[in-house]
Amino acid sequence: MNYNENVIVAAEPYEFEFNLRQCALLIIDMQRDFLEPGGFGEMLGNDVSQLRQTVNSNQKLLKQWREAGLKVIYTREGHRPDLSDLSLSKKIRGRHTLCVGDLGPMGRILVRGEPGHDIIPELCPLPGEAIIDKCGKNAFYATDLDAILKNYNIKQLIVTGVTTEVCVSSTVRDANDRGYECLVLEDCVGSYFPSFQVAALDMIKAQGGIFGWVAQSDKVIKVLKLDCEN
Repeated sequence: MNYNENVIVAAEPYEFEFNLRQCALLIIDMQRDFLEPGGFGEMLGNDVSQLRQTVNSNQKLLKQWREAGLKVIYTREGHRPDLSDLSLSKKIRGRHTLCVGDLGPMGRILVRGEPGHDIIPELCPLPGEAIIDKCGKNAFYATDLDAILKNYNIKQLIVTGVTTEVCVSSTVRDANDRGYECLVLEDCVGSYFPSFQVAALDMIKAQGGIFGWVAQSDKVIKVLKLDCEN
């Protein structure tokens, strides 16, 4: 691929300029337990079809990103099988019949190595693509994500995944404090609650981009294709 110095994407609150050598695609928590019928998300009473609307857009973006030879990093929320990294407050939150660590339709809920913890097959990671296993909402909390980004000399992130108001927002806010620039792709992030989706994206791009930028994935795909042709 012919790497131009910088490429520019139409975004809000203003255009996002990024360097392809220093930018990674961060795909947050696109896991079976959250997106598939019968998973933990549905068990909590959520409509998983709201999240599944993001799958096709993520597939198209991921395909173009890989063809450009750029860095892809995944995250998964889940806990050690012995639950030694699961706080009591998180386990009992919501007073549900089944909690994190209990046996559900896709194995033990949000436990590493269980079927429900896996990335959905439509977005399956390739060998060599980094996977960050996290026990919290924020992908920087108690993980080596920051070290990996620094080793790759990554300074900017294209962020996709679920859910917009929880793990995506938590990660973007921490990334912002650490000096990373984040572009969140509206059609590639999702929430079980449409009103939360709108509010979370509005907060990211408010006040001149207080936490980052927001755009549509086709804008990124377009500049990647153009750069490949040059």
